[in-house]
Amino acid sequence: MTESPERKTAGTAPTLAGQVGNKAARKLKARRDPTPGVWFGLGMMGLIGWSVVVPTLLGAGLGLWLDARHPGTHSWTLALLVGGLTLGCFNAWRWVAKEERAMREEQEDRDD
Repeated sequence: MTESPERKTAGTAPTLAGQVGNKAARKLKARRDPTPGVWFGLGMMGLIGWSVVVPTLLGAGLGLWLDARHPGTHSWTLALLVGGLTLGCFNAWRWVAKEERAMREEQEDRDD
């Protein structure tokens, strides 16, 4: 647990009024920003899934179109499908990392 600013600066125990005020502020903030529920988690999974699926399907579609227009020894479909999958996974990873960082910062703010 971290110490309150009053304790750090004064070197003495915080007053009862300060403790009550800090606790009340934490409760008010918790009421304003409720903990996400199950539906929020399911929505996040769906969003992450679509962020991978859409670039993959777009890559496959473009690859099919290119294979039909410019046949050759290499498969555009396979190359662009893998490229779309890679792009989608990178995008989902970046988005999840950003959300995790925001949740960690919010938790640190609550703890203070």
